[in-house]
Amino acid sequence: MAGPTLLVLAAGMGSRFGGIKQLEGLGPSDEVILEYSIYDAKNAGFERVVLILREEIVDDFNARVGKRLAEVIPVDVVLQDPNDLPAGFTLPPERTKPWGTAHAILAARNAIDTPFAALNADDFYGKPAFETMAKKLALSKSASENGGVAQFLLAGYPLQNTLSEHGSVARGICVCNAAGQLLEIAETQGIEWDPNNSGRCRYPDVKKAGEFCSPPTDAMASMNFWGLTPCFFDIAERQFAEFLATEAKDDLKAEFYIPTVVSNEMAAGKAQVEVLVCDSPWYGVTYREDAPYVKEAFAKMVEDGTYPTPLW
Repeated sequence: MAGPTLLVLAAGMGSRFGGIKQLEGLGPSDEVILEYSIYDAKNAGFERVVLILREEIVDDFNARVGKRLAEVIPVDVVLQDPNDLPAGFTLPPERTKPWGTAHAILAARNAIDTPFAALNADDFYGKPAFETMAKKLALSKSASENGGVAQFLLAGYPLQNTLSEHGSVARGICVCNAAGQLLEIAETQGIEWDPNNSGRCRYPDVKKAGEFCSPPTDAMASMNFWGLTPCFFDIAERQFAEFLATEAKDDLKAEFYIPTVVSNEMAAGKAQVEVLVCDSPWYGVTYREDAPYVKEAFAKMVEDGTYPTPLW
C-alpha cells in the first residue's frame, strides 16, 4: 500500500499578515514554514506532496522553494480556481474572496487516491504530530469499508499554545467525548489573552455584549491539520453544491470550510473523527508581528539539533 500524501493548503490571501506569508523566510537559512512541514512529513513516511496554490503566486513559489522541494520528494501543484464549481453554478461577478478550505481540498480531487493529511502552509505543527498522523492514516478506512461511516482524524493542540501576542485569533475549539472522539468544533472568534487573568485566554460572549467567556484550561484547538481519506472528495462535492444553493446564494463572502463539511457528516451519522492530542509546540504567523517570535523558535530548534540548517 502506498504511503499517505501530504496536501498543503497554500492559496490563502494573508490579509492580516500583509503579504504572501506562505513564502516568508523564517528559518535560519531563509526556509519557509511549509518546508518544515514537508521535512517532518517525509521523515514520518509521507511519500508525496500536493500543493494547492493560487495562480498568481505560482511563479513566486517556484522561484522561492519549488526547485529544492522537487529534489527531495515528489511534488504536484494544483490550482484553486474560483470558477471550479458544480454544474449549474457560475462565479458571481462581485465575488472577491476564495471559496474556503474545503473548496481548496476539492482542487486536489484528481491528484490524490491515497489517505492524506491536509494542513495550512503557514502553520508549524511539529514532528510528533506528523508521526502520529502517519501511523493513524495507515490504519484508516474509507466510508465504504466502514459500513458507510467515514473515519477521519484531527490534530488537536492546547488552545493556549496557539494564541498570538499581537491580536485576537479565530480557533475551532474541540469538544470531545471520553474516548477522544470529536463531538463538535465550536468555531470561536476573537480569542485573546485575558489582560485581567495572566496565563488565561478569553473570547467575546456572543449573548452578552461587552462580556467575555473563558474556555476550559484544557481546551483543545483545531489548527486545520486533518487526516482524511479520498471519500472526503465525494462528500465535499455533494455539500459544496448545497452550500452554493443556500448559504452562498445571498452572501458574497461566505466560505466553504473543512470543519463545516465534517460536522455535517457527523451530524448525519456518516463520519467519526478521532482527535489526536499534540503537545508539541505550534507556531504560526497570523500577524506580521508574529514573525520574529517564529524566527527565534526555529533558531532554537536548529540549535538544539531538532532541525539542520540549511534544512535540505
